[in-house]
Amino acid sequence: MTVLEQPGSYRLSPPPAWRPRVDPAPLLPDAEPYRLLGTDADLEKAPGRDVLLRLHRELVRGRRYNEQATALTRQGRLAVYPSSTGQEACEVAAALALKEQDWLFPSYRDTLAAVARGLDPVEVLTLLRGDWHHGWDPKAARVAPLSTPLATQLPHAVGLAHAARIKGDDVVALALVGDGGTSEGDFHEALNFAAVWNAPVVFLVQNNGFAISVPLAKQTAAPSLAHKAVGYGMPGRLVDGNDAVAVHSVLGEAVERARQGGGPTLVEAVTYRMEAHTNADDATRYRTDGEVDAWRDHDPVRLLERELRERGVLDDATAEDVAKGAEEMAAGIRERMNADPELRPMDLFAEVYAEKTAQLREQAAQLRAELDAEAEGNA
Repeated sequence: MTVLEQPGSYRLSPPPAWRPRVDPAPLLPDAEPYRLLGTDADLEKAPGRDVLLRLHRELVRGRRYNEQATALTRQGRLAVYPSSTGQEACEVAAALALKEQDWLFPSYRDTLAAVARGLDPVEVLTLLRGDWHHGWDPKAARVAPLSTPLATQLPHAVGLAHAARIKGDDVVALALVGDGGTSEGDFHEALNFAAVWNAPVVFLVQNNGFAISVPLAKQTAAPSLAHKAVGYGMPGRLVDGNDAVAVHSVLGEAVERARQGGGPTLVEAVTYRMEAHTNADDATRYRTDGEVDAWRDHDPVRLLERELRERGVLDDATAEDVAKGAEEMAAGIRERMNADPELRPMDLFAEVYAEKTAQLREQAAQLRAELDAEAEGNA
């Protein structure tokens, strides 16, 4: 029944059966990003000393990884590298918030999340080197391929999570996306399906300020990206993306909520991309050095290390050991990336379909004939 309250307005009384009974208030994010570093929170109780030290170790390794990959790009060893310097806390916390059986769905910038999840650091660079679509078995690693098209990994994460729920598998999917990706249709479709299906999936938006050169203000008029969650019927959380402990805490809660049947959560982590979009980008054309310098004072690696030292969790010996391990990782990457890759052209056809199509078999035969002819000519 429609009841007119005043000219031009109405309410439905009682609500029809098709109208969900959802109170939007609990879904709304906090007005300010959630923080733990610099507060009086008992971090050794939650998340605990071991997690704090693991976060620190992976942040230091991640920063060194970014530096080394950027250097390899300048040397021509990588075709391109989208650095995540300044965003390390988001990616490391995402990887550590998951259990072994869970799935990670990264974007092209989320190399550190894949490495922190346990993947070979060199294999993670394979796509960016141009040798292969990606360098690992997604099913074995529980890490989907790095997604270059914006937000296309989000519906994949929802589909996997929905299937796991139907089968009764204890699996949560965590999908990472940038603020630019929230302007894509895939973002809307993924969140809508996730909420309708109550899928065990968590969406982490790394709001680093820019979609290449386009600032967030030119993408959305929403109070925050986390506020978009309420329109889909899921909780939105806003967190300081440079506070590794806070990001880990928020994501951990969201993952556990999904695991217990509570459905999806949208988390917005406010962070900053310190380097250019990629080595092909000139960031000075759209932002000032002063803006970048201001964010350097909120560096995620230094924030965590300073806090852990002040709390007596991190000492000089441990910090030196972590730094040494990061240097050894970088040296191993350099050594392996300086070796010419072993090219296996026929592998192009190996992982496309479970059973090769007629067209694929024809293409494979043509390439095989060309390779055999080349080998005979070089004999």
